[in-house]
Amino acid sequence: MIYFDYASTTPVRAEVLEAYEKILHTYYANADSLHQEGRKVHTLLEQSRANIAQLFHVRPSEILYASCASEANNYALKGFALANQNRGKHIITSCAEHSSIQSSARQLEEVFGFEVTYLPLHADGRVHLEDVKQALRKDTILVSIMLVNNETGCINPIEEIATYVHAHSRAVVHSDMVQGLGKMTLPLAAVDMATFSAHKIFGLKGSGILYHREHLRLLALISAGQQEGGLRGGTSNAPTEIVFAKTLRLALEEQEAHIAHVRELNAYARAQLQTVRDIEINSPAEALPFILNFSCLSIGSEIMLNALDARGICVSAQSTCNSRGKAISHVLLAMGKDQLRATHAVRLSFSHLSTRQEIDFFIRALKEIIDEYATR
Repeated sequence: MIYFDYASTTPVRAEVLEAYEKILHTYYANADSLHQEGRKVHTLLEQSRANIAQLFHVRPSEILYASCASEANNYALKGFALANQNRGKHIITSCAEHSSIQSSARQLEEVFGFEVTYLPLHADGRVHLEDVKQALRKDTILVSIMLVNNETGCINPIEEIATYVHAHSRAVVHSDMVQGLGKMTLPLAAVDMATFSAHKIFGLKGSGILYHREHLRLLALISAGQQEGGLRGGTSNAPTEIVFAKTLRLALEEQEAHIAHVRELNAYARAQLQTVRDIEINSPAEALPFILNFSCLSIGSEIMLNALDARGICVSAQSTCNSRGKAISHVLLAMGKDQLRATHAVRLSFSHLSTRQEIDFFIRALKEIIDEYATR
C-alpha cells in the first residue's frame, strides 16, 4: 500500500501510542473527581495544557481542548459570534474554507441573522488583502481565513491580513491552521484564535485545540459542567488530551527535517508528473510542499481514485470531509480553473514517510491507467 493522503489523516506515532496506552491503563480516573486518583489525572491534564501553551508561546488559559478541529472551528465562529453579537453581526471568511467553517457561517446566517461576506480566491489560490480591506466594516466582529488550503496547499497571507484588520477595526482574527502545524512557521502571534488537530501530525483522532486570546468572550456550545473553564462541559477525554503535548513537541522538534525532505519530494513529483500526458498541475510552486494537486484531463476524479485504489495507492480528490459529495473542487473553480480541471482533480499529500520509490510506483500506475482508459 502506498499512502499519499497525509492531509486527510496520519498514522499514530509509536511514542504517542505507547504514552496513550500507559495513561489509559494507569490514569483512568475522572479528572474532576476530588479523590487522589482524580487529582493525579487533573494534574497531568493541566501539565499537558501548560506544555502546549509553552510550545505555542501562549498562556495555558488560552488553550481549549476539543474533540477535533471541526469542533474547535465551531467554537471559534459560533462561540465567538454569539457571545459578541451586541458589537456587530458581520463576519468575513473565504469561499474556500474547511466545511466546518462554511457550515458554521451558514448557520450563523440562516438561524442567527448574521451577515457573512465570503471572499474570493485569486489565480494564485490565495485570499488577497485588498479584498479584506473592501469587505471590512464597522460592524465586522470576526475575520476567519485558513492558513493553508487543504486541497491545494496555497498559503494565505494571514499575518498581513491580521495586521490590517487589527489596525483598522475592532474585529477579531481567527485562522484554521490545521494543515500548517508541523509543516511551517506559524503566524500564531498575529491572530486572536487558531485551530489545530492532533491526527494531522501523527497523533490521535478525537483530539483538537482552539487557541483563543485570554480576553475573548466565547459562548459555551456544550453546557454541562466546569470543564474547560465552563466552555465545554462533559467528562474530559484526559488520555487523549494529555498526549497532545507529546504529539506537538515531537512534530515541532522534527519540523525542519520533515520540511526539507518533503520539499525535495514535491519537486521530484512535479517533475515526474510533467512527463505524463493529460496532466495539469494545480498547486502553485510556492504552495506548501506537503500538498500537490493536479488534474488528469482525460479521467474524472472518482474514476481515477478508484483505479489508483485498485492498485493500492491512497489519494484524495478534495477535502476528506467533503469526499462523499459531488466530485468537483470548488477550490479550483474559485481559483479560476475550468470545470474540467475541477472535476478531474487529484490531491497527493506527503509526509516525512513518503519516498521517491513510492512516487515512481505512482507515476507508473498513473501512466498505465491513462493508457488503459485511452484504448476504451
